[in-house]
Amino acid sequence: MSYTADWESLSKYTVPQWYSSSRFGIFIHFGIYSVPAFGNEWYSRNMYIKDSKEYEHHIKTYGPHKDFGYKDFIPMFKAEKFNADEWIDLFVKAGAKYVVPVAEHHDGFQMYKSKLSKWNAYEMGPKVDYLGELKKSAEKRGMHFGASSHRIEHWFFMSKGREFESDINDSMTKDSLYYPAMKEPEDHYDLYAEPTPTAEFMQDWLDRTKEIIDQYHPEVLYFDWWIQEACLKPYLREMAAYYYNEMEKIGKVGVINYKHDAFPFGVAVPDVERGQLATAQPFVWQTDTAIGRRSWCYIEDNDYKGPEEIICNLCDAVAKNGNMLLNVGPKSDGTISEEDKKTLLGIGEWLSKNGDAIYESKPFRFAEEGPTKAAGGQFTDKKKIEYTPEDFRFTVAKGNLYVTALKCSDSGEYVVRSLGIEKEAASSNGFSGIIKNISVLADGSSVAFERKEDGLHMKTDFRSDMPVVFKLEML
Repeated sequence: MSYTADWESLSKYTVPQWYSSSRFGIFIHFGIYSVPAFGNEWYSRNMYIKDSKEYEHHIKTYGPHKDFGYKDFIPMFKAEKFNADEWIDLFVKAGAKYVVPVAEHHDGFQMYKSKLSKWNAYEMGPKVDYLGELKKSAEKRGMHFGASSHRIEHWFFMSKGREFESDINDSMTKDSLYYPAMKEPEDHYDLYAEPTPTAEFMQDWLDRTKEIIDQYHPEVLYFDWWIQEACLKPYLREMAAYYYNEMEKIGKVGVINYKHDAFPFGVAVPDVERGQLATAQPFVWQTDTAIGRRSWCYIEDNDYKGPEEIICNLCDAVAKNGNMLLNVGPKSDGTISEEDKKTLLGIGEWLSKNGDAIYESKPFRFAEEGPTKAAGGQFTDKKKIEYTPEDFRFTVAKGNLYVTALKCSDSGEYVVRSLGIEKEAASSNGFSGIIKNISVLADGSSVAFERKEDGLHMKTDFRSDMPVVFKLEML
Protein backbone atom coordinates (compact mmCIF):
# COMPACT_ATOMS: atom_id res chain seq x y z
CA MET A 1 0.00 0.00 0.00
CA SER A 2 1.40 3.40 -0.95
CA TYR A 3 0.19 6.46 0.92
CA THR A 4 -0.38 9.95 -0.39
CA ALA A 5 -0.29 13.11 1.70
CA ASP A 6 -4.02 13.34 2.42
CA TRP A 7 -6.09 12.15 5.36
CA GLU A 8 -8.25 9.83 3.24
CA SER A 9 -5.21 7.87 2.10
CA LEU A 10 -3.58 7.91 5.52
CA SER A 11 -6.77 6.63 7.16
CA LYS A 12 -6.10 3.23 5.56
CA TYR A 13 -3.30 2.76 8.09
CA THR A 14 -3.44 -0.23 10.45
CA VAL A 15 -1.41 -0.52 13.66
CA PRO A 16 1.14 -3.36 13.33
CA GLN A 17 0.66 -6.50 15.39
CA TRP A 18 4.08 -6.26 17.02
CA TYR A 19 3.17 -2.93 18.61
CA SER A 20 -0.21 -3.94 20.02
CA SER A 21 1.40 -7.14 21.34
CA SER A 22 4.43 -5.48 22.95
CA ARG A 23 2.52 -3.44 25.52
CA PHE A 24 5.66 -2.10 27.28
CA GLY A 25 8.44 0.13 26.00
CA ILE A 26 11.18 2.43 27.30
CA PHE A 27 11.43 6.18 26.67
CA ILE A 28 14.78 7.96 27.24
CA HIS A 29 15.39 11.67 27.95
CA PHE A 30 19.13 12.25 27.65
CA GLY A 31 20.74 15.44 26.40
CA ILE A 32 22.42 18.73 27.30
CA TYR A 33 19.77 19.32 29.98
CA SER A 34 21.22 16.30 31.80
CA VAL A 35 24.30 18.39 32.67
CA PRO A 36 22.72 21.03 34.96
CA ALA A 37 20.39 18.27 36.25
CA PHE A 38 18.19 20.89 37.86
CA GLY A 39 14.45 21.54 37.72
CA ASN A 40 13.59 19.39 34.71
CA GLU A 41 14.29 18.87 31.02
CA TRP A 42 12.94 22.37 30.27
CA TYR A 43 16.06 23.91 31.82
CA SER A 44 17.02 25.49 28.48
CA ARG A 45 13.82 27.53 28.52
CA ASN A 46 13.39 28.13 32.22
CA MET A 47 16.95 29.32 32.88
CA TYR A 48 16.13 32.39 30.76
CA ILE A 49 12.93 33.25 32.64
CA LYS A 50 13.68 35.91 35.23
CA ASP A 51 12.86 35.02 38.83
CA SER A 52 12.40 31.32 38.05
CA LYS A 53 14.23 28.83 40.24
CA GLU A 54 16.31 27.81 37.23
CA TYR A 55 17.26 31.44 36.53
CA GLU A 56 18.45 31.97 40.09
CA HIS A 57 20.22 28.60 40.19
CA HIS A 58 21.99 29.31 36.92
CA ILE A 59 23.44 32.64 38.02
CA LYS A 60 24.48 31.24 41.39
CA THR A 61 26.09 28.14 39.91
CA TYR A 62 27.41 29.20 36.49
CA GLY A 63 27.33 33.01 36.42
CA PRO A 64 25.46 35.60 34.33
CA HIS A 65 23.65 34.41 31.24
CA LYS A 66 25.66 36.71 28.98
CA ASP A 67 28.84 34.89 30.04
CA PHE A 68 27.52 31.33 30.38
CA GLY A 69 24.51 30.35 28.34
CA TYR A 70 22.83 27.06 27.61
CA LYS A 71 25.18 26.31 24.70
CA ASP A 72 28.11 26.41 27.13
CA PHE A 73 26.91 23.18 28.71
CA ILE A 74 27.74 21.30 25.50
CA PRO A 75 31.48 20.77 26.27
CA MET A 76 30.40 19.49 29.71
CA PHE A 77 28.08 16.94 28.11
CA LYS A 78 30.64 14.17 27.65
CA ALA A 79 28.57 11.00 28.20
CA GLU A 80 31.93 9.34 28.81
CA LYS A 81 30.36 6.27 30.44
CA PHE A 82 27.59 5.80 27.87
CA ASN A 83 27.37 2.17 26.78
CA ALA A 84 24.46 1.34 24.52
CA ASP A 85 24.76 -2.40 25.15
CA GLU A 86 24.53 -1.91 28.92
CA TRP A 87 21.43 0.27 28.55
CA ILE A 88 19.68 -2.17 26.24
CA ASP A 89 20.59 -5.10 28.48
CA LEU A 90 18.91 -3.30 31.38
CA PHE A 91 15.81 -2.56 29.31
CA VAL A 92 15.57 -6.19 28.20
CA LYS A 93 15.78 -7.27 31.85
CA ALA A 94 12.99 -4.80 32.58
CA GLY A 95 10.77 -6.68 30.13
CA ALA A 96 10.51 -3.87 27.58
CA LYS A 97 9.87 -4.77 23.95
CA TYR A 98 10.66 -1.43 22.32
CA VAL A 99 12.83 1.60 23.08
CA VAL A 100 12.29 5.24 22.06
CA PRO A 101 15.18 7.64 22.77
CA VAL A 102 14.68 11.38 22.30
CA ALA A 103 16.32 12.31 19.00
CA GLU A 104 15.90 16.05 19.47
CA HIS A 105 14.35 17.88 22.39
CA HIS A 106 12.99 21.42 22.55
CA ASP A 107 16.52 22.75 23.03
CA GLY A 108 17.36 22.06 19.37
CA PHE A 109 20.36 19.81 20.01
CA GLN A 110 20.24 16.68 17.87
CA MET A 111 21.30 13.43 19.53
CA TYR A 112 22.35 11.89 16.22
CA LYS A 113 24.60 12.46 13.22
CA SER A 114 23.05 15.18 11.08
CA LYS A 115 23.79 17.01 7.84
CA LEU A 116 21.26 19.73 8.66
CA SER A 117 22.87 21.29 11.72
CA LYS A 118 26.26 21.30 13.40
CA TRP A 119 24.52 21.33 16.77
CA ASN A 120 24.47 17.58 17.22
CA ALA A 121 25.99 14.95 19.51
CA TYR A 122 28.14 13.48 16.74
CA GLU A 123 30.04 16.72 16.17
CA MET A 124 29.85 18.24 19.66
CA GLY A 125 29.71 17.13 23.28
CA PRO A 126 30.08 13.34 23.46
CA LYS A 127 30.83 13.13 19.70
CA VAL A 128 28.86 9.93 19.27
CA ASP A 129 25.92 8.94 17.09
CA TYR A 130 23.76 8.25 20.14
CA LEU A 131 20.70 7.20 18.11
CA GLY A 132 22.74 4.96 15.87
CA GLU A 133 24.47 3.21 18.75
CA LEU A 134 21.19 2.51 20.52
CA LYS A 135 19.53 1.26 17.34
CA LYS A 136 22.36 -1.19 16.71
CA SER A 137 22.27 -2.52 20.27
CA ALA A 138 18.47 -2.69 20.43
CA GLU A 139 18.04 -4.62 17.21
CA LYS A 140 20.86 -6.97 18.20
CA ARG A 141 18.78 -7.90 21.27
CA GLY A 142 15.49 -8.20 19.37
CA MET A 143 14.00 -4.92 20.60
CA HIS A 144 12.02 -2.65 18.32
CA PHE A 145 13.67 0.76 17.94
CA GLY A 146 11.98 4.16 17.80
CA ALA A 147 12.82 7.84 18.09
CA SER A 148 11.05 10.95 19.34
CA SER A 149 11.08 14.50 18.02
CA HIS A 150 10.26 17.52 20.16
CA ARG A 151 11.69 19.93 17.62
CA ILE A 152 8.61 21.97 16.73
CA GLU A 153 8.53 23.75 20.13
CA HIS A 154 11.99 25.13 19.41
CA TRP A 155 10.19 27.84 17.46
CA PHE A 156 9.59 29.70 20.74
CA PHE A 157 11.50 27.73 23.33
CA MET A 158 14.45 30.07 23.92
CA SER A 159 12.59 33.35 23.40
CA LYS A 160 12.65 34.57 27.00
CA GLY A 161 16.41 35.07 26.71
CA ARG A 162 15.77 37.94 24.32
CA GLU A 163 14.21 39.98 27.12
CA PHE A 164 17.45 40.71 28.98
CA GLU A 165 21.21 40.62 28.48
CA SER A 166 22.01 37.03 27.58
CA ASP A 167 24.00 35.00 25.08
CA ILE A 168 20.84 34.40 23.06
CA ASN A 169 20.92 38.01 21.85
CA ASP A 170 24.54 37.60 20.80
CA SER A 171 23.94 34.90 18.23
CA MET A 172 20.51 35.14 16.67
CA THR A 173 21.39 33.79 13.23
CA LYS A 174 20.18 30.69 11.39
CA ASP A 175 23.38 28.94 12.42
CA SER A 176 22.69 29.53 16.11
CA LEU A 177 21.51 26.78 18.43
CA TYR A 178 18.90 29.22 19.74
CA TYR A 179 17.39 30.36 16.44
CA PRO A 180 14.63 31.44 15.89
CA ALA A 181 13.53 32.08 19.53
CA MET A 182 10.28 33.74 18.53
CA LYS A 183 7.78 35.08 21.05
CA GLU A 184 6.18 32.36 23.14
CA PRO A 185 2.39 32.06 22.69
CA GLU A 186 0.25 33.23 25.58
CA ASP A 187 -1.99 30.20 25.13
CA HIS A 188 -0.22 27.05 23.99
CA TYR A 189 -3.55 25.34 23.35
CA ASP A 190 -4.61 28.00 20.86
CA LEU A 191 -4.49 26.07 17.59
CA TYR A 192 -3.88 29.32 15.72
CA ALA A 193 -1.31 30.77 18.12
CA GLU A 194 0.70 33.76 16.91
CA PRO A 195 3.32 34.27 15.75
CA THR A 196 2.77 31.30 13.45
CA PRO A 197 5.95 29.38 12.58
CA THR A 198 7.29 30.38 9.19
CA ALA A 199 7.14 28.03 6.21
CA GLU A 200 10.93 27.92 6.37
CA PHE A 201 10.92 26.70 9.98
CA MET A 202 8.20 24.11 9.34
CA GLN A 203 10.04 22.82 6.28
CA ASP A 204 13.16 22.51 8.42
CA TRP A 205 11.10 20.51 10.95
CA LEU A 206 9.96 18.23 8.13
CA ASP A 207 13.48 17.87 6.75
CA ARG A 208 14.84 16.94 10.19
CA THR A 209 12.10 14.37 10.64
CA LYS A 210 12.81 12.88 7.23
CA GLU A 211 16.51 12.71 8.11
CA ILE A 212 15.69 10.63 11.20
CA ILE A 213 13.45 8.37 9.10
CA ASP A 214 16.03 7.95 6.33
CA GLN A 215 18.97 7.25 8.63
CA TYR A 216 17.38 5.15 11.37
CA HIS A 217 14.01 3.83 10.10
CA PRO A 218 12.46 4.03 13.58
CA GLU A 219 9.56 1.63 14.05
CA VAL A 220 8.01 4.15 16.44
CA LEU A 221 8.05 7.87 15.69
CA TYR A 222 6.90 9.78 18.76
CA PHE A 223 5.97 13.47 18.71
CA ASP A 224 5.47 15.76 21.65
CA TRP A 225 2.79 18.45 21.76
CA TRP A 226 2.44 21.56 19.53
CA ILE A 227 2.34 19.59 16.28
CA GLN A 228 -1.43 20.03 16.62
CA GLU A 229 -1.13 23.66 15.42
CA ALA A 230 -3.29 24.38 12.37
CA CYS A 231 -0.39 25.71 10.30
CA LEU A 232 1.49 22.42 10.58
CA LYS A 233 -1.23 20.15 9.16
CA PRO A 234 0.09 20.03 5.55
CA TYR A 235 3.52 19.11 6.90
CA LEU A 236 2.05 16.40 9.13
CA ARG A 237 0.31 14.84 6.16
CA GLU A 238 3.48 14.89 4.09
CA MET A 239 5.56 13.50 6.95
CA ALA A 240 3.14 10.66 7.72
CA ALA A 241 2.89 9.57 4.08
CA TYR A 242 6.67 9.72 3.69
CA TYR A 243 7.25 7.74 6.90
CA TYR A 244 4.70 5.01 6.20
CA ASN A 245 5.94 4.62 2.64
CA GLU A 246 9.62 4.48 3.64
CA MET A 247 8.89 1.85 6.28
CA GLU A 248 6.88 -0.15 3.75
CA LYS A 249 9.93 -0.19 1.46
CA ILE A 250 11.87 -2.15 4.08
CA GLY A 251 8.96 -4.47 4.85
CA LYS A 252 7.84 -2.84 8.09
CA VAL A 253 4.91 -0.84 9.40
CA GLY A 254 5.79 2.22 11.44
CA VAL A 255 3.90 3.69 14.39
CA ILE A 256 3.34 7.42 14.95
CA ASN A 257 2.54 8.51 18.51
CA TYR A 258 0.73 11.86 18.82
CA LYS A 259 -1.13 14.00 21.36
CA HIS A 260 -3.99 16.50 21.37
CA ASP A 261 -5.76 15.22 18.24
CA ALA A 262 -2.86 16.35 16.03
CA PHE A 263 -3.89 13.61 13.60
CA PRO A 264 -7.41 12.53 12.61
CA PHE A 265 -8.41 9.46 14.57
CA GLY A 266 -7.23 6.21 13.00
CA VAL A 267 -4.25 7.70 11.15
CA ALA A 268 -1.79 7.07 14.02
CA VAL A 269 -1.68 6.00 17.69
CA PRO A 270 -2.95 8.50 20.32
CA ASP A 271 -0.82 9.08 23.41
CA VAL A 272 -1.73 10.32 26.89
CA GLU A 273 1.12 12.06 28.72
CA ARG A 274 1.54 11.04 32.37
CA GLY A 275 -2.00 9.72 32.49
CA GLN A 276 -4.49 7.05 31.49
CA LEU A 277 -7.78 6.60 29.71
CA ALA A 278 -10.66 6.05 32.08
CA THR A 279 -12.26 3.15 30.21
CA ALA A 280 -11.34 0.32 27.84
CA GLN A 281 -11.02 1.27 24.19
CA PRO A 282 -11.53 -0.65 20.92
CA PHE A 283 -8.33 0.95 19.58
CA VAL A 284 -4.70 0.68 20.68
CA TRP A 285 -3.43 3.74 22.55
CA GLN A 286 -0.39 4.59 24.67
CA THR A 287 0.43 6.24 27.96
CA ASP A 288 3.86 7.76 28.30
CA THR A 289 5.02 8.34 31.84
CA ALA A 290 8.27 8.49 33.78
CA ILE A 291 9.88 6.76 36.73
CA GLY A 292 10.78 10.24 37.96
CA ARG A 293 7.74 12.15 39.13
CA ARG A 294 9.32 15.62 38.94
CA SER A 295 11.29 15.42 35.71
CA TRP A 296 11.77 13.40 32.54
CA CYS A 297 15.53 13.96 32.61
CA TYR A 298 17.90 13.19 35.45
CA ILE A 299 17.81 15.72 38.29
CA GLU A 300 19.44 15.37 41.66
CA ASP A 301 16.26 15.63 43.72
CA ASN A 302 13.82 13.57 41.67
CA ASP A 303 10.97 11.65 43.28
CA TYR A 304 11.17 8.10 41.95
CA LYS A 305 8.21 5.77 41.54
CA GLY A 306 8.70 2.20 42.68
CA PRO A 307 7.99 -0.89 40.58
CA GLU A 308 4.68 -1.67 42.30
CA GLU A 309 3.16 1.70 41.33
CA ILE A 310 4.27 1.39 37.71
CA ILE A 311 3.12 -2.23 37.42
CA CYS A 312 -0.34 -1.20 38.63
CA ASN A 313 -0.44 1.56 36.01
CA LEU A 314 0.72 -0.89 33.35
CA CYS A 315 -1.98 -3.40 34.28
CA ASP A 316 -4.62 -0.67 34.20
CA ALA A 317 -3.48 0.56 30.78
CA VAL A 318 -3.21 -2.89 29.20
CA ALA A 319 -6.67 -3.87 30.47
CA LYS A 320 -7.96 -0.83 28.58
CA ASN A 321 -6.05 -1.77 25.39
CA GLY A 322 -3.14 0.57 26.04
CA ASN A 323 0.63 0.36 25.88
CA MET A 324 3.00 1.98 28.36
CA LEU A 325 6.11 3.91 27.32
CA LEU A 326 8.12 4.32 30.53
CA ASN A 327 10.81 7.00 30.69
CA VAL A 328 14.25 6.85 32.28
CA GLY A 329 16.59 9.83 32.60
CA PRO A 330 20.30 8.92 32.49
CA LYS A 331 22.97 11.12 34.08
CA SER A 332 25.13 13.31 31.84
CA ASP A 333 28.02 10.85 32.08
CA GLY A 334 25.85 8.20 30.44
CA THR A 335 25.07 6.11 33.51
CA ILE A 336 21.57 5.24 34.68
CA SER A 337 20.74 6.05 38.28
CA GLU A 338 20.42 3.31 40.88
CA GLU A 339 16.84 4.43 41.53
CA ASP A 340 15.91 3.94 37.88
CA LYS A 341 17.68 0.59 37.80
CA LYS A 342 15.91 -0.66 40.92
CA THR A 343 12.49 0.18 39.51
CA LEU A 344 13.24 -1.27 36.08
CA LEU A 345 14.57 -4.53 37.49
CA GLY A 346 11.57 -4.80 39.81
CA ILE A 347 9.22 -4.43 36.85
CA GLY A 348 11.24 -6.98 34.90
CA GLU A 349 11.13 -9.54 37.72
CA TRP A 350 7.33 -9.23 37.87
CA LEU A 351 6.92 -9.42 34.09
CA SER A 352 9.17 -12.48 33.87
CA LYS A 353 6.54 -14.36 35.90
CA ASN A 354 3.36 -12.55 34.89
CA GLY A 355 4.03 -11.51 31.31
CA ASP A 356 1.37 -13.84 29.88
CA ALA A 357 -1.25 -11.45 31.24
CA ILE A 358 0.43 -8.48 29.51
CA TYR A 359 2.22 -9.39 26.27
CA GLU A 360 -0.01 -10.30 23.33
CA SER A 361 -3.04 -9.79 25.55
CA LYS A 362 -6.34 -8.22 24.58
CA PRO A 363 -9.08 -6.53 26.59
CA PHE A 364 -11.81 -8.63 28.16
CA ARG A 365 -15.50 -7.67 27.91
CA PHE A 366 -14.94 -5.43 30.91
CA ALA A 367 -11.60 -3.94 31.93
CA GLU A 368 -11.91 -3.40 35.65
CA GLU A 369 -13.72 -3.99 38.89
CA GLY A 370 -13.35 -2.37 42.27
CA PRO A 371 -13.68 0.85 44.21
CA THR A 372 -10.50 2.55 42.95
CA LYS A 373 -10.50 4.15 39.52
CA ALA A 374 -7.63 5.70 37.57
CA ALA A 375 -8.68 9.19 36.55
CA GLY A 376 -8.79 9.70 32.82
CA GLY A 377 -6.65 12.38 31.18
CA GLN A 378 -3.09 13.60 31.15
CA PHE A 379 -0.86 14.64 34.08
CA THR A 380 -2.66 12.52 36.65
CA ASP A 381 0.42 10.75 38.04
CA LYS A 382 1.45 13.37 40.58
CA LYS A 383 0.29 11.15 43.43
CA LYS A 384 0.36 7.37 43.75
CA ILE A 385 -3.03 5.65 43.50
CA GLU A 386 -3.63 3.43 46.51
CA TYR A 387 -5.36 0.30 45.24
CA THR A 388 -7.11 -2.34 47.36
CA PRO A 389 -7.43 -6.17 47.11
CA GLU A 390 -10.91 -5.50 45.66
CA ASP A 391 -9.45 -3.73 42.63
CA PHE A 392 -9.09 -6.07 39.64
CA ARG A 393 -8.02 -5.65 36.00
CA PHE A 394 -8.88 -8.16 33.26
CA THR A 395 -7.07 -9.31 30.11
CA VAL A 396 -7.32 -12.33 27.82
CA ALA A 397 -4.59 -14.25 26.03
CA LYS A 398 -3.95 -17.79 24.78
CA GLY A 399 -7.54 -18.77 25.52
CA ASN A 400 -7.23 -17.82 29.19
CA LEU A 401 -8.76 -15.04 31.26
CA TYR A 402 -6.28 -13.23 33.50
CA VAL A 403 -7.57 -11.46 36.59
CA THR A 404 -5.03 -9.16 38.26
CA ALA A 405 -5.56 -8.08 41.84
CA LEU A 406 -3.75 -4.75 42.03
CA LYS A 407 -3.03 -5.31 45.73
CA CYS A 408 -2.40 -8.60 47.48
CA SER A 409 -4.94 -9.63 50.08
CA ASP A 410 -3.49 -10.20 53.56
CA SER A 411 -5.84 -13.15 54.04
CA GLY A 412 -5.26 -14.59 50.58
CA GLU A 413 -9.00 -14.38 49.92
CA TYR A 414 -10.50 -12.55 46.94
CA VAL A 415 -14.00 -12.04 45.61
CA VAL A 416 -14.44 -11.02 41.97
CA ARG A 417 -18.03 -9.76 41.89
CA SER A 418 -18.37 -9.59 38.10
CA LEU A 419 -17.52 -13.30 37.68
CA GLY A 420 -20.32 -14.65 39.87
CA ILE A 421 -22.94 -17.20 38.82
CA GLU A 422 -25.52 -15.83 36.42
CA LYS A 423 -29.11 -15.83 37.63
CA GLU A 424 -30.58 -15.02 34.23
CA ALA A 425 -27.90 -15.87 31.71
CA ALA A 426 -30.13 -15.22 28.70
CA SER A 427 -30.73 -11.60 29.59
CA SER A 428 -27.60 -10.70 31.53
CA ASN A 429 -24.40 -9.07 30.38
CA GLY A 430 -22.39 -10.90 33.02
CA PHE A 431 -20.02 -13.86 32.78
CA SER A 432 -21.40 -17.29 31.81
CA GLY A 433 -18.18 -19.14 31.03
CA ILE A 434 -17.19 -22.37 32.75
CA ILE A 435 -13.98 -22.09 34.75
CA LYS A 436 -11.99 -25.32 34.66
CA ASN A 437 -9.02 -24.31 36.78
CA ILE A 438 -7.46 -21.29 38.51
CA SER A 439 -3.81 -20.85 39.39
CA VAL A 440 -1.48 -18.07 40.49
CA LEU A 441 0.39 -17.10 37.35
CA ALA A 442 3.60 -16.16 39.16
CA ASP A 443 4.30 -19.63 40.59
CA GLY A 444 1.65 -21.93 39.09
CA SER A 445 0.19 -22.76 42.51
CA SER A 446 -3.38 -23.99 42.58
CA VAL A 447 -6.15 -21.67 43.78
CA ALA A 448 -9.25 -22.91 45.59
CA PHE A 449 -12.34 -21.30 44.08
CA GLU A 450 -16.11 -21.34 44.16
CA ARG A 451 -18.54 -19.39 42.06
CA LYS A 452 -21.48 -17.98 43.96
CA GLU A 453 -24.16 -15.50 43.07
CA ASP A 454 -22.20 -12.70 44.77
CA GLY A 455 -19.00 -13.42 42.85
CA LEU A 456 -16.05 -15.70 42.21
CA HIS A 457 -14.46 -16.59 45.53
CA MET A 458 -10.74 -17.46 45.45
CA LYS A 459 -8.30 -18.43 48.18
CA THR A 460 -4.54 -18.82 47.88
CA ASP A 461 -1.47 -19.10 50.10
CA PHE A 462 0.47 -16.89 47.69
CA ARG A 463 1.59 -13.50 49.04
CA SER A 464 3.39 -10.65 47.31
CA ASP A 465 4.14 -6.94 47.57
CA MET A 466 3.20 -6.68 43.90
CA PRO A 467 -0.07 -7.18 42.00
CA VAL A 468 -1.22 -10.83 41.94
CA VAL A 469 -2.32 -12.38 38.64
CA PHE A 470 -4.78 -15.27 38.54
CA LYS A 471 -4.90 -17.47 35.45
CA LEU A 472 -8.42 -18.71 34.74
CA GLU A 473 -8.52 -21.66 32.35
CA MET A 474 -11.84 -22.28 30.64
CA LEU A 475 -13.61 -25.54 29.82
